[in-house]
Amino acid sequence: MGKALYIKTYGCQMNVYDSGRIADTLAPLGYTLTDQLQSADMVVLNTCHIREKAAEKLYSELGRLRTLKQARNLNIVVAGCVAQAEGEEITRRAPWVDVVVGPQSYHTLPQLITRIDPNSRNAVINTDFPVEEKFDYLPTPQHSRGAAAFLTIQEGCDKFCTFCVVPYTRGAEFSRGARDIIAEAKALLANGAVEITLLGQNVNAWRGKNLTGDGDWSFGRLLFALAELDGLRRLRYTTSHPLDMHPDLYQAHAEIPQLMPYVHLPIQSGSNRILSAMMRRHSRDEYVRIIERLREVRSDMAISGDFIVGFPGETDADFADTLRLVAEIKYASAYSFKYSPRPGTPAANAGDQVPEVVKKERLASLQQLLSAQQQAFNQEKLGQVLEVLVEGRGRHKGQVVGRSPWMQAVHFADDSNRIGDMVEVKISAIHKYSLAGARVTRYAA
Repeated sequence: MGKALYIKTYGCQMNVYDSGRIADTLAPLGYTLTDQLQSADMVVLNTCHIREKAAEKLYSELGRLRTLKQARNLNIVVAGCVAQAEGEEITRRAPWVDVVVGPQSYHTLPQLITRIDPNSRNAVINTDFPVEEKFDYLPTPQHSRGAAAFLTIQEGCDKFCTFCVVPYTRGAEFSRGARDIIAEAKALLANGAVEITLLGQNVNAWRGKNLTGDGDWSFGRLLFALAELDGLRRLRYTTSHPLDMHPDLYQAHAEIPQLMPYVHLPIQSGSNRILSAMMRRHSRDEYVRIIERLREVRSDMAISGDFIVGFPGETDADFADTLRLVAEIKYASAYSFKYSPRPGTPAANAGDQVPEVVKKERLASLQQLLSAQQQAFNQEKLGQVLEVLVEGRGRHKGQVVGRSPWMQAVHFADDSNRIGDMVEVKISAIHKYSLAGARVTRYAA
């Protein structure tokens, strides 16, 4: 008899990808995914450690699961970056957890599960950075991810920004080989995907073995190879770093029609002084030149970004530099956060922490500007005909929802479209978080 697997995913798209691969890894043991927590035989919490109070949120969730475990036979697994960072602390504070496994070791879950002892209060822990490469041990993706799928090609980070825990939870930069990436992309396309988003902590830092294994490819070369795959209609990548924007990547944006005109390129601050303190290793002007070049090769290029306000030592003048940068770039969307100290990072020990009330005020000002820019970008689409990838049913009867090339959600009425269809939609309304319109014609699926 099959066993029900419930996975709760926190954080970024890489965790979404990892959760899918965890499901693939456990499938041979008879586990099938469920969205009903109450009927689950195993619960996996796939955690993220980037944002503030990540550990506290985990322990709160584990408290709720304790009650469920006391009522029925249930195995609890904590995976991901909080598992990597907290390790045995999780089992000390929540001894009802059965397995703790880091993001580089989840391919060992089948072995770890066999070691669960229901009569012991000692959890099974694996937070090593293994010598073997986990991707060599993961099965071919078996579960359909829908029309748009994620594919991790690079993990880890060697940049060591002073605010970031990623190098400590995900390890050093590693690039998968092109042969494995293309094989997984083919499997995703065979399972119904028509759009693939390549993932990595620094995805454009990818430099991996070519198809024959006797040389290396650059990230741009990989994009050209993926664009040749039958059935691939759209190609995206995230998250990129300004230090890894190389010439062949601009060439790819100029020449590959499947590569969407949307780049997520974080900068974090518009102040050169703060960028230096963050150890970003690029200047404001260098970042601006990258954006200008992207827009030169694709006139319809949209940019999204990440910002941290209230970094230690940030003055009013530094924050004003950030606002000026945002006004100059004109972002289509962006993520912005108050700085929060992450244990173990250099910035956490800085003596010039910005008061919380100041961080709150600055964040409100920045988000007001970013929101206005996003609304202005969306407003430009009013009356235009956009190519939309149908991703699912809408909330209302006869409604479907899809994505524009610039990641905007688009709702329209149509009973005939299938998931994965590419359709033309004329935009007639702009909402706060989405666009709406009517179908003009349908592309061949």
